[in-house]
Amino acid sequence: MTLTMTLVRHGRTHFNARRILQGNSDSPLTRTGREGVRTTARHLAGTPFTAAWCSPSGRAVTTAVELLRHHPELRLRADAGLREYHFGAYERRPESALDQVIDWSTLVTSVLDGTHPGLPGGESAAHFMGRTRDAFARIVARHHGHDEHVLVVGHGLALGAYLATVEPVGLVPLPNASVSTVEVDDEGAARITSIAVDVAHQGPLAARGTLSPLAPVA
Repeated sequence: MTLTMTLVRHGRTHFNARRILQGNSDSPLTRTGREGVRTTARHLAGTPFTAAWCSPSGRAVTTAVELLRHHPELRLRADAGLREYHFGAYERRPESALDQVIDWSTLVTSVLDGTHPGLPGGESAAHFMGRTRDAFARIVARHHGHDEHVLVVGHGLALGAYLATVEPVGLVPLPNASVSTVEVDDEGAARITSIAVDVAHQGPLAARGTLSPLAPVA
């Protein structure tokens, strides 16, 4: 029995387009963002999903609802553990403001290894990585042991952090509305079968990452 999880990053938002940090804050999808999500929705229309989960952030819920228009029989469940990393005082500010304080690669590396204490007013790396692992562990526990296919809609850093725990890929830049896939076997071992597939052709805008030199990107 194999559990397959299809991970989709939310569609492009107004903050994404303006290169503003969102984190636990929110911003609505742009027209281009909605079009991208609809493209991804059509791409996944024939996927036999058996369950759907998402972050409770508005941009993730909006994306998930659009994807599920092709799967009306499914109930959408939210898990707070899937929320994006909390950037504290730097939320709703330009990415460049954070870049002046700490290099993105340095920040992400210390977040993924759980050592960053957190930005002012924000979330420690240990808490973020712990809740992200716990959220996916809950999803796996609920659906493991059956041939199920679960949709999970979330955020660039949160989904990327989970993928980095599955294989040593670093933080892969995930385009808006992109698709990644993880399979979990009978023994609970997970592997990435595809990552950051830009089916909506949203490109590199708002897709930041720190690829490992050994990253096996498909």
